[in-house]
Amino acid sequence: MNSHAQMPAVLVRGDMLRIYFSTRPRAGVSMPASIDVRCDDPSRILAVHDGPLLELGGPGSFDEHGVMPAMVVGRENDVLLYYTGWSRLAGGAPYNNSSGVAISRDGGVKFERLFPGPILTRSAREPLSATLSWIVIDADGLWRMWYSTGTRWVQGGGGLEPVYVICHAWSRDGIEWVRDGRPILPTAYPDEAQSRPSVLYRRGIWHMWFCHRGSKDFREGGEAYRIGYARSADLRHWERDDHAAGFEMSVSGWDAKMFAYPCVVDTPAGTLMFYNGNGFGASGFGWARLED
Repeated sequence: MNSHAQMPAVLVRGDMLRIYFSTRPRAGVSMPASIDVRCDDPSRILAVHDGPLLELGGPGSFDEHGVMPAMVVGRENDVLLYYTGWSRLAGGAPYNNSSGVAISRDGGVKFERLFPGPILTRSAREPLSATLSWIVIDADGLWRMWYSTGTRWVQGGGGLEPVYVICHAWSRDGIEWVRDGRPILPTAYPDEAQSRPSVLYRRGIWHMWFCHRGSKDFREGGEAYRIGYARSADLRHWERDDHAAGFEMSVSGWDAKMFAYPCVVDTPAGTLMFYNGNGFGASGFGWARLED
């Protein structure tokens, strides 16, 4: 763990939360680690598992240069880790992203890949990427996934920058996914990038928190990531209402310039959101409690 605590993903284990996140042992490389915290007070760290939980992929693989946790699903005695794999490119676009899955048989401490290749990647309708998944298993046993898919690269302040939208997929087993690449949310401004959906079902309504940014001045500027919100009664039609996201920017401090990568979970101590602040996780991650 040399820098960053990016993309928190939470596994609820009774009165303890195991939080997975991405660190950078060196520039341009992401690897996963985790900590255990108190459910009723996540600022109380119980253990640090400094791993890495999963090694990088081999030469030429989709996760050769980065493994970034996205979603953790408990399944009987095992834990499934859905993650984003990074592969740097030479010339043109700087990198390529796809999604893989790994399994833990020791309660979520160490993982091994289920497959050497990705389970979600570029396709005929989604030519650039498919990453940052959030998964819900509904009452009928159907696995539902919301994820970001790349639509194009645009020239931004730091060179070519990706634009992506949130789409929906479904599966019977969590491995083979059916998707059509159709965006489920409207965009709020030109070249908006939507990322890291987090979905909960409550009182007959599906609630989604996500983050969105511009494509020009988003690293530390006015187009940096903010938290957005949408709701749906049928999972086909989503009403976007970012004003209902529940957050206002801090005046100063570690999250005064950026709110990114929300992970919203129901716990015995209430509904909690874990999120990154400035620098895409360079300043760490924090948490907030929903005032119902």
